[in-house]
Amino acid sequence: MAENKTKPTRVSVAGFLKTAATGQQLKDSQELVKLFKELTGKPAKMWGPSIVGFDSYHYVYPSGREGDAPLIGFAPRKNELSLYMAPHLEAKDLMARLGKHKAGAGCLYMRTLADVDRAVLKKLAKASIAELRKRYPPGT
Repeated sequence: MAENKTKPTRVSVAGFLKTAATGQQLKDSQELVKLFKELTGKPAKMWGPSIVGFDSYHYVYPSGREGDAPLIGFAPRKNELSLYMAPHLEAKDLMARLGKHKAGAGCLYMRTLADVDRAVLKKLAKASIAELRKRYPPGT
């Protein structure tokens, strides 16, 4: 079975952000670092070459594939921010109030944090963290 390539690294988060993001995207990334650290109680770590992740959980799929992943995280991309969260589409009321974004399986995409309601984003992040901690309790 293929090994998961997205693993924690020793790369500096601050150093990565200074090279990967500029201007408003850098400010938004720094704001996300503060928010996700507050919500998880854990410092930011680089996962692979481009994901800033917080805390972790261990998953095992029915197929037998298993690995570790950040509990919540984000990546500054060329034209947007990609936020990695638990499947959140059940929270349709929150998603409807979030603001300008796109959603995928376990991801939210936005150009800037100014495009979304930060209070709603915080509620979605809290719900995502709670759901993953419930699904994958530490030590399981």
